[in-house]
Amino acid sequence: MSKKHFRNKPHPERGESARARGAAAEGVVVETQPRGAYALLADYERRSLAHDPGVPEQIEAPGLWRAIGFRVGDRYFASGIDEISEILISPPPVTSIPSTRPWLLGVANVRGNLIAVVDLKQFLFEQRTHITSRARVLVVKQAGGNVGLLVDELVGQRNMTDADRAGAEGEADPGLARFVTENVTMGAMRLGRFSMVELTHAAEFQHAAL
Repeated sequence: MSKKHFRNKPHPERGESARARGAAAEGVVVETQPRGAYALLADYERRSLAHDPGVPEQIEAPGLWRAIGFRVGDRYFASGIDEISEILISPPPVTSIPSTRPWLLGVANVRGNLIAVVDLKQFLFEQRTHITSRARVLVVKQAGGNVGLLVDELVGQRNMTDADRAGAEGEADPGLARFVTENVTMGAMRLGRFSMVELTHAAEFQHAAL
């Protein structure tokens, strides 16, 4: 092998570490992509911080509320990022359970764990969700095991401050008022602040049997 060819051959000890050092020298942040259950949440948070200068310094500021926005029918809601333990990009196959409410779609096996899957639109509005490529399942902790909530679409992370909430309005729909503490307008979007805790504690949600 010629010396010229040997010099042009990549050194076995170089590679990603060398490129990372070069990127660091140029002021480029080299990110490690998260894997596992929280990858999507971490991705929303990373993109949100990247487009909101100053947020890292304010991330623990009093009055700042970090949430995940989602759509159910024609309504947009947001729930605290600490209330959602996982997001399933594709609704999993479910096994139906006889003699249960229509909104309880059944149980699904998610990495060896059985979770109940609920059609949130059918529970809230008595309208069945038509599953599209945008549909997601929000996994929420509750007593006795996790539950997956089928929603029409995810709209990403929202950072809400006290200033954003200054003009908040109450919920006019009595059927939602138990779960939606307030409605906040952010840009062109009106978001209902949705409590997963109140949802999972509701008597009718806990008793799905007919």
